[in-house]
Amino acid sequence: MTVTDIMYDETEITAIRFVGFTGEYGRFDLAIVTTNHFFGKRLVISIQSGRSAILTADEAEDADYIASAFQVSEQDAAELATFLANNL
Repeated sequence: MTVTDIMYDETEITAIRFVGFTGEYGRFDLAIVTTNHFFGKRLVISIQSGRSAILTADEAEDADYIASAFQVSEQDAAELATFLANNL
């Protein structure tokens, strides 16, 4: 049997914003989680793909990072980055 060291085990009340929007190239359904756990960053989850990233508004402006994190096209990443930069 393997012994596991638990690094943390916390319970917290969080705010979750569910938002869906369409851009010129695609549709996005997101859950944006606000928590103290990530030091001011937001956990952004794509409901469609299950992919997620922990972001600040400044980090969200990086369309290349958004494309990589959410595995979307450059066009979708640009739209998603614009939305997130204005809504985190």
